[in-house]
This record gives sequence, C-alpha cells and structure tokens, in this order.
Amino acid sequence: MPKLSAFPGFSGAAVSMLVFFVATASASAAFAQTSPTSPSAGSQAAQTPSDAQQPNKDDQEPAETLKVNVNVVGLFFNVKDKHGALIPNLTKDDFDVLEDGKPQTIKYFAAESNLPLTLGMLIDSSGSQRNVLDMEKQVGGAFLKQILTDKDEAYVIDFNVDASLLQDYTRDVHRLQAALNKVKINTGFTTGPIPGAGGGPVPTAPGSQRGTVLYDAVYLSAHDMLAKEVGRKAMILLTDGEDEGSQLKIKDAIESAQKADAIIYVLLCADRGFYGSFQVGYSGEGEMRKLTEATGGRVINVGNKFDKLREAFDQIAAELRSQYNLGYTPTNNVQDGSYRKLEIKCKQNYKVQSRAGYYATARQPQPQ
Repeated sequence: MPKLSAFPGFSGAAVSMLVFFVATASASAAFAQTSPTSPSAGSQAAQTPSDAQQPNKDDQEPAETLKVNVNVVGLFFNVKDKHGALIPNLTKDDFDVLEDGKPQTIKYFAAESNLPLTLGMLIDSSGSQRNVLDMEKQVGGAFLKQILTDKDEAYVIDFNVDASLLQDYTRDVHRLQAALNKVKINTGFTTGPIPGAGGGPVPTAPGSQRGTVLYDAVYLSAHDMLAKEVGRKAMILLTDGEDEGSQLKIKDAIESAQKADAIIYVLLCADRGFYGSFQVGYSGEGEMRKLTEATGGRVINVGNKFDKLREAFDQIAAELRSQYNLGYTPTNNVQDGSYRKLEIKCKQNYKVQSRAGYYATARQPQPQ
C-alpha cells in the first residue's frame, strides 16, 4: 500500500523538509509531479519522449488559439435559488465576473459541462470514525458507481496517522470499491486508548505527534494527484473534520486545492457515541467550511445517519452534473503567483457557488 508521504519528493525525512518548503512559500514547486498514474487521462504529466514526438489535435489548431487557451482562467460553478435548488439554463449574459473587483470579459461559456471529471475520495480512518466507517464505505462506493462515466477517473485515499493512496487513477468502479473495502481504523496504537478519548494524538516519531493528518492528506491529494490534471476536478472528504498532527495548516490545504483548481466537498460524518454530542468535544465544522467555501464546494452535515449520507452524495452528484463552465482572459495578465480574488455575480440574484480565487501562475490549457 503506497503512502502518499512516500511519493517521489515526499519520502523519508521529508516531513521536516515539508515544513521548510511551506515556510519559504515554495512547497508547490518542491515536490516532483511523479505520483503513480495509470496510462489514461490521469497521467498527462508522465509523457515519454515518444509521446512528445507524436502529433496531436492541438498541433492542427492555430498557434494563436493555443496561446489564448493557456492564459484563460476557467471556472466551474453552480447556481441555486434561495431554497438551495439548482438553477439550469442560464446564459452567458446572466453573469458578471470580477477579478479583484474589476470586471472581466467572458471568453467562453457552457450551460452544462460534460467534460471529464477527475475525482478523489478521501476517507478518514482515524479512531473517531470507528462506528461510521462501514457506512461510508458502502455509500461512497455506490456514489462512485453512480457518478463515474467511461471518460471519468477517480482515486481513493485514506488518512489517519498517515495518508495512503489505496487506489490510483482508474475508471473501474470495482477497483475503487475494493479500495474502500480495504480501509480499516488505524489509531496508531496496537493496544490502549483511542486518540481523542483521553489519550491525545498518536505519537509516530520522536518529537512529533500525529493523530488525523487531514490537512496533509488534502495537500497531497491536490498537489500530487490533481495539480497536473485539466478539466473538472473535485475531492470528497468523508471525515469529522478534526485534524490532529498534520505537518501543514488549513491555509496550506486551501492553497494547494486552489492551485489545483479542485472543488472540495466535505461530508461531516461524526459518531455521536465517540463525541457524546456535536456540541461536546467537536470543532471540525468551522475549518471544513473554510476549506469548502474557498474552493467552490460545501459542507454537508451527515452525523451517523445512513440516509443522510446517501442524500448528501445524491446532492453532490446533481451539482457535479449541472455545473456551469466559463472562462476569461484576465485584464491583469502578470503571472506573478499572487492570489486573485474571484466573484461571479448572477444578475437574477441567485446564489453562485464557486471558488473564491486563484493564483496567477501559468494556466493549464482549458478544454472548451
């Protein structure tokens, strides 16, 4: 079972190295994009020299078109009414786009995106999830079977005291379900109390403490798995939202997801038997809202209810199938790596669910 922390560029003593890279604001460039991928749409970063010599459809298009595409900022978003119902069939003229408060000109627009979806499912297998894990595996597998088409791909990561890649990119739902079935609770203890129940986080190395490395898992999912993909990208986190012992902070997880253009949904699955109640000893929801609102997703509170989890997955499936897709060329074309705030306004005053911003680096070509 490959550990995400054992990916190229994140091995051995890289736990301490990671802190250094974050401190110098260069973590995104410090890790080689060579995580294992299957020979499909999820492996664009692993081209061979012969691949580079092969003609492709981009070579047949005018060079000017390619240059424009590289500089286009692409946005996937949903529109809802005041009751939360999805609003379809809006047009380009129904929206205004602002970057750092300045109006932008929409270059392309699609009312319904059929672009391939790259999806990461991250499942919390720390001690606090012991009574909801089986439910998560069952309903999560059914969701993947429902949402994935023959042009989509997904992967599965579980996280506890470490983050592990259980299944690399695949469109085979049987492999994905098999990966989910492998997930087991790992508290880091062979015997003794569960972390968080009086025992504290799990010590995994001298001088360090780790319990549930949620933020590290999000960072590695975004940076190692999604950053080089194009098109629609999303992560679904099945967790109680509690992080204990990550080397990274919530802001690093958010930044990595925004740089990867990945939407994050969080399904808060909290075992009442573990926490007693959501009001006692439970504080994960606030940080998870920061994570989802910054990336264009949302938090859905499920608790330990099977029907609520199934309904939450149905809502996410509907949102992913009804995304609007627009792109614009920024009036500020300086690619200095700075953060740019984004706002999409609907002229009918509907609520727009979109990511909050992006980092002004060289853009990936956006499929149209």
